Amino acid sequence: MEIWKAAVLGMVQGITEFLPVSSSGHLLLFERLLGVNTGGADMFLGIVLHAGTLLSVCAACFPALVRLCREGRRLLLVVLASVPAALVGFLLRDAVDEAFFGGELLWLSFALTALLLFACSARLRRGYAPRLLNAPRALGMGCAQALAVIPGLSRSGTTLAAGVFCGLERGEAAEFSLVMSVPVIAGAVLAECLSLAAGGTGGMPVSWASLAVGTLCAAVFGFFSVKLLLRQTARGSLVPFAVYLLLLSAALLLFRGAFGV
Repeated sequence: MEIWKAAVLGMVQGITEFLPVSSSGHLLLFERLLGVNTGGADMFLGIVLHAGTLLSVCAACFPALVRLCREGRRLLLVVLASVPAALVGFLLRDAVDEAFFGGELLWLSFALTALLLFACSARLRRGYAPRLLNAPRALGMGCAQALAVIPGLSRSGTTLAAGVFCGLERGEAAEFSLVMSVPVIAGAVLAECLSLAAGGTGGMPVSWASLAVGTLCAAVFGFFSVKLLLRQTARGSLVPFAVYLLLLSAALLLFRGAFGV
């Protein structure tokens, strides 16, 4: 894979990781559009690029992470929220890779994310009495995060919506959605590094230089996407993202051949 293509994919990963539009879905789409050949290692490439967004969320949410380390109860809630995604990643990774990383169902996943964002925005507009974050609500957001292993289902969108539906204040839901991504992304990156060391991705046509450039671009653009998500959530409307995803879903459904999926 050429370095410029890696840079484009890194930018796509960074921009879409924290915005509620699905980074895995966009990454898969752009791989097809650019004619990137990963030798069947689409999930591996996506997880390596996640290392860049891991750096960006740590930088953008550093005060929240410091508070997390000081508050044992909240740290336990993050660990609890990470369990469902860890189980899905460990038990169903290969099945999900085989079933969804062909890209044929991206239009449906994008549409489902859009409907979820419309519903979340409607609840924010109606208003509700905020509830405190507790174990059941953290676990609910964790289950939503586990579902987002499917390309096209936005991790930030599903977890943010789950937090809002559970009654969390919008700012707390957005912050916890971001913080709970840290152990999951870190664990996925570590697992892929161990797989690489064991020869599990041998022969993949992606050079270390390309991966480094892509990861750097993901980190830079990811930092700004975190800020944009927090600002848009504070305004209480995710409708622009939902409209975009519906249009993208319709385009994919109508012009499948042109998008390569």
